[in-house]
This record gives sequence, C-alpha cells and structure tokens, in this order.
Amino acid sequence: MLSVFVQGFMVCLSLIVAIGAQNAFVLRQGLRGEHVWPVVMFCAGTDAVLISSGVLGLSQTLKASPLLNQILALGGAAFLLVYGWQALQRVRRPQQLTAASHVAGAGMAAVLAQAAAFTFLNPHVYLDTVLLIGSIGAQQAPLLRWWFIAGACLASLSWFMIIGFGAARLAPVFQHPRAWQVIDALIVITMWGMAVLLLIQGI
Repeated sequence: MLSVFVQGFMVCLSLIVAIGAQNAFVLRQGLRGEHVWPVVMFCAGTDAVLISSGVLGLSQTLKASPLLNQILALGGAAFLLVYGWQALQRVRRPQQLTAASHVAGAGMAAVLAQAAAFTFLNPHVYLDTVLLIGSIGAQQAPLLRWWFIAGACLASLSWFMIIGFGAARLAPVFQHPRAWQVIDALIVITMWGMAVLLLIQGI
C-alpha cells in the first residue's frame, strides 16, 4: 500500500512541477497575497476530483472522444490568448506591490472564476490528471487505486501550497515595478506558447 501511495505522489509531482498556466496564476496570486487559501484549495480540490475520475474510469472515456479533445483545445487556446494579452498590458504599465494594490484587487468570486477557467479550459490539466495519472492509477488493483489517488492528491495539495504561500517570501522583491514586468513577461510567453501548442493540437 505504501509503495502505491508513494508512486501516486511521485507521478503527480513529476507532472505538475512545471511552468504552466495554472501554476503561473497561483504564483501570481501568492505574490499579490490575494485570496491565496481559496485559490490553493480550489486548485488542489479540482485536481483531486479529476485524478479520482481518471483513475476510476474517465481516462478511457476521454481517449475515445477526439471531438471533445479538439473543443477543449480550441477553447483553452482562446482563453490563454486573452489572459496573455492582459499580462502584456501589465508589462507595458508596470505595477508595484503595495497595500493599496491589495485593496484594489479582484474579489474572491472573480479570482476563483479565473482559477476555474485555468483549470477547466486547459486541456493540459485533463491530459495530466485524467489521462496520464488516471491511466497509471487505473493499472493498480481496485483496492489499491485509492492509495494511489491519495498519494497523487497529497502531491497536488503540497505543490499548490508551496507556490501559493512560498511566493510571499518573494514579496519584498516585487516592491519594484521591474520585477512585476519580468514575471508578467514570463506569463505572456507561457500563456501564448501554450495557446499556440493547443491550436496546433486542435487543428
């Protein structure tokens, strides 16, 4: 059982520790100190649902539906292009991390709506959680699958907590507008790069 738990933890960690749309969003919220707990718990919770669904059978359903994969790819690309454009505007008008910026930040509902979009409109989330992790977990014996799921879910929660709350240690650096320009420029590159890949896959 422990070996299956560790396998689930390591498989999930190896897939989610990468610069992606969802990770970039959580990191930015952590740097701003805005609604970090709700964002972390939402991302980890949706990962838990998707991983469990994949291990318990949804991975086979998605593999059999090319049209659904295409729709997800095109929708996700459109969203990433828009968010990348917004980040580009922030690069042109650099900001500073101050108490005032926290007051003027987006409300929790709006932030969670963005988190939901990064989760459900991003085909790579389904590829990682449902298809890849799900397919590996589904190979376990029925009773051991729950141990695999538990390990994978713990890895997801641990990672989002690290980038969400660990980002606060970098806050002093982001008192300077130039630092925000750098992080937003990286977000533009990440979002638009992933959008291009999704469009290629969708077409």
